[in-house]
Amino acid sequence: MPYFNASDGAKLFYRDSGAGPALICLHGLTRNSSDFDLLRPLLPGHRIIALDARGRGRSAHSGAATYTVPRECEDVLNLLDHLQIGAAAFLGTSRGGMVAMALAARAPERILGLCLNDIGPEMEPEGRMRITTYVGLQPRERSTDERVAAMPQHHPGFVAVPEARWREEVQHHFAETPEGLRITYDPALRDAFMATLDRAPNMWHGFDALAGRPVAVIRGANSDILSPRIVAEMARRRPDLIRAEVPDRGHMPFLDEPESIAVLRTFLAAVGAAADGN
Repeated sequence: MPYFNASDGAKLFYRDSGAGPALICLHGLTRNSSDFDLLRPLLPGHRIIALDARGRGRSAHSGAATYTVPRECEDVLNLLDHLQIGAAAFLGTSRGGMVAMALAARAPERILGLCLNDIGPEMEPEGRMRITTYVGLQPRERSTDERVAAMPQHHPGFVAVPEARWREEVQHHFAETPEGLRITYDPALRDAFMATLDRAPNMWHGFDALAGRPVAVIRGANSDILSPRIVAEMARRRPDLIRAEVPDRGHMPFLDEPESIAVLRTFLAAVGAAADGN
């Protein structure tokens, strides 16, 4: 299994497959690197590297005080150094996009371009409050089957999702135990999130630091995190913004939708063209 030690000693897991230009994938707040498994056959010719953020998936539980955007940004730098990658394209889903924008502000030379999945430099307050209803809490459902049946209620912004797709989601992010279904991340993540609830995220400085590099955004049409207002401001600052809205998706699209794949391919082609031009 591919692991590396972060600069504070935490043992972190990552997935690394494929050949070609690297795409570093950073998942959402309560998610893990399995979110990007479906991209591997859809983006041939690229090396897909996906990190389990600390406290999530197979990475070490290092405590609420370390579950912060700056620390996770440092972890990404540590991963790049471990893999001896000077700079790469990035794909950031939700919290992962915030981490990537923090990296752009801190070390813009390490980012060749950034595709944001249902996240912008700020978040709508209603969406942030919704996160408090589930982050760090164990599910009511006791089995995978029960959770699969309940997924449409847990994700009201998602329409016409096949049961098989919901089952994949549940299997990737929950574990069946004698005590019932359990989350696959450190429950202390709730403490870390709640500690920042009164500080609205603002990553416009990181977004602006991406000037001269390709930037893309994918928005779920029913998202309560990334609003049309925020996307409009992103496009005002970056008239060349590559973007798409995915129908029947809330926060956050799965990334296998035709609209998502089209944006990703356009974005990666732009990164490649920019690299060839240097």
